[in-house]
Formats: sequence, structure tokens, C-alpha cells
Amino acid sequence: MRGKKMKHKIYLQFCLIAALAILVTTTIVTALFYQRFKAQVFSDVRTYAYVLTSVDTYDEATLIQEVHQLDNLRVTIIDKEGKVLLDTNADIGGMENHSNREEIKAAFETGEGQAVRQSKTVAKSTFYYAVRMNDGNVLRVATETGSVLSIVQGMLPIIAVMVIILFVICTFLGRLLTDSLLRPIEQMAKNMDYVNEISVYQEMEPFIDTIRRQHEDILKNASMRQDFTANVSHELKTPLAAISGYSELIENGMVSEKDIARFGGEIHKSADRLLTLINDTIRLSELDATTQDVVLETVDLYQAAENCMDTLEISAQKHDVTLKLEGVPCKIRTEKGMADEVIYNLCDNAIRYNNKGGSVTISVLPVDNQVVLSVKDTGIGISKEHQERIFERFYRVDKSRSKSTGGTGLGLAIVKHIVARNGARMELTSEVGKGTEIKIYFDKAA
Repeated sequence: MRGKKMKHKIYLQFCLIAALAILVTTTIVTALFYQRFKAQVFSDVRTYAYVLTSVDTYDEATLIQEVHQLDNLRVTIIDKEGKVLLDTNADIGGMENHSNREEIKAAFETGEGQAVRQSKTVAKSTFYYAVRMNDGNVLRVATETGSVLSIVQGMLPIIAVMVIILFVICTFLGRLLTDSLLRPIEQMAKNMDYVNEISVYQEMEPFIDTIRRQHEDILKNASMRQDFTANVSHELKTPLAAISGYSELIENGMVSEKDIARFGGEIHKSADRLLTLINDTIRLSELDATTQDVVLETVDLYQAAENCMDTLEISAQKHDVTLKLEGVPCKIRTEKGMADEVIYNLCDNAIRYNNKGGSVTISVLPVDNQVVLSVKDTGIGISKEHQERIFERFYRVDKSRSKSTGGTGLGLAIVKHIVARNGARMELTSEVGKGTEIKIYFDKAA
């Protein structure tokens, strides 16, 4: 329905533009035609005037005969005082002084003059052309033609027919243009899944490409949200099932005294896993929100690494992993707490997927105008087919090991989002059985 309204609106605008263009064109053409007509009449009376000035004698009979032969022209002769000496169309006895007439004044001053005067009683225009003769008098030739209004009225039927024909052609072309303009959009609206098969004109290709990319992004995001929801539901289900099962056994008295503490520990462990999962999910949702204001502050990345080592020391001892820190103090501009979050997630991941007796080395070093954060472990490593996907949400290389170590599968996804928000760059180097190194390149603070 909206598509039809838009098409109708565009079509009406084409019709209005066509009508306005025809009206303006007709007006301009009529004006140009009258100007051309006016110039031609002046040219004719000027020629007649100079022909008449070549006559040697100006007795009335001879002049009338000459004028009669020159298509009913009116000839008047005026002396230097403005008195009419001869007029072929009127009795000179009652004629007023002509010295103030525009064409007469110009003729006396410059040798020739012209003027057009409209009749107030009839739809006529009189064209005057005056020439100063050798004896000092002025000869004026006049001819009457229809006024511009009468000329247009005479041409009105032809103009009307032409306007109607032009308007019909323009409306027909406007309909074709509107249909061709909106056809690709209508096809996309009906079936976006086949947008690649839609034939469009060249000027619309950038728009269609944008719509196509947006549609693909929407489908991709919808699929990601669906997968994310399914993964979250699955991940929440496991610890909740454990909590529910152990607590039900304890509630029904089906557990011996010596097992209560062990079951309580399992409940606590599952609750911690559940809390970690919820916190990571909330954090990812916050990072996905693009409307959040970005507040940058100067952070010493080396100091953040030291704080992270202190936080993860107990976890490292539990997994029999040694933490090492190398480098020098380096400052970067980042959002509050994000540097700590990146280092924590990278180190926590390196500890969980390490070997007993292994190590995790954190280094912070300046390189040119950048600060490079490196987290290197001696763990199980990542095969090449998994390296491109480890930053996806809930993706795990070794699912059984993730569950045993309590990992949520969201740590590296959080790192990826933070790196992107800070305009940093990340590199991954890994080899199965030898370990993994992740480097992040931050811009150095000014």
C-alpha cells in the first residue's frame, strides 16, 4: 500500500513538473515570437521610411499613391516646430503638435526614431518609425498590427492542441519512468532473499548494494543472535541442572553426612560458573551497545598487567602455571577498566588451556608509536582450522577441557570487542603442542 502511494506521489510530481515546464516554455516561446515579430515590423517600416525619403517631391497625391502601393501605410510629415505638414490618414487641420512624440524627438536629435503605442479602444498596436529628411523635416511611417494579446488569441487553438499533446506525452513518459524507477525497489520489498537476481539500472546499483549488504548483515546478526541464545541456554542449563540435582538430593535426605560437603562444593562451583557466565553475557551486551558514550583515559598498560598478575596468582597456582611479566611502563588511551579486562581474559584463557608446569608470559613494550601487549603461553596450542574461530562467542577448541576448567567461551569474544572499540589491532600465533601468543597493538598515548 505504501509503495503504491509513493509511486502515485512520484507520478504526480512528474506531471506537475511537466505541466510547469510546458507552461513556462509556451510563455517564453510566445514572448520570443512577439519580439521577433516586432523586430520584423520595425525593419519593414524602416525600409518604407527610407524608400519614401528618396522621393524628390512630396505633394500629397504622389505620396498617397506611393503609400497605397506600399501596403496601406500611414505617412506623416512634421516640421521642426512639431507641426504636421501632411498625413495620409487624417485632416491635418485639427491635429495636435507632434514635437513631444517619442519617435519624432529621437528623429530630430539622432536622425531616426521608433516607438510602439497600444490602442486603448481596439486590440491594435501601432508601430512608428521616423526619419529626418534632408530639408530638416521628419517623415514618419506607421503601420497597425494586432496587439500581442490578439496575436496570442489567434494562435490559442494551435497552442492549446500542442500543449495537450505535449502533456499527454509527458504523462505517459512519466508513468514509464516512475515504473522503471521503482520496479527494483518493489521487487526487493516482495522478496529480499533474491535481491542478487534483481536487474537494476546503473545509477541504482550503489543503493541496491547497500540494501543487499544490510540485508545480509541483518540475516547474519539474526543467525548470530539465534545461535547466541541457544548457546546461552545450553550453557546455563548445565550448571543449573547440577545445582538442582545436588540440592534435591540433599533436600530429600538421600546424601550421607560425608557427601554433603562435597555436594555443597559442587553446588558452589556450579553457582560460580553460572555467575561468571551471566556476567560475561552482560558484558558482551554492553560492548555491543553502540550508543554508549566512550570516555577515554590514560592507562599504564604495564601497571595493569601487574594488577592482573596479582588477581590471577591463585588461579595460576591451582593450575600449576607460572606467571611472568616483562617490559617497561607504557601508557595508552582507552576506556576505563578495559585494559584490565583484556589482560585478565587473555591471561585467564592462557592459564586454563596450559599444561601443568607451564608458564604464561606477559610483555608490554613500546614499538614506534605503538604499545604492544603480548600474552604467550606454553599450553596445548590451537590448530589452524580453529584459529579463525576462537574469538567467536562460545566457540571452544577443546569442549571437554573448557567444562573441566570452568571456561565460559566468552573471554576471547570480549577481548575482540574491546580491541575493536579501541581501534587496536590483534595478531594470533599458535602451534599445536607448543603454545599460543596473542599480540595487541595499541596507539601510544600522547
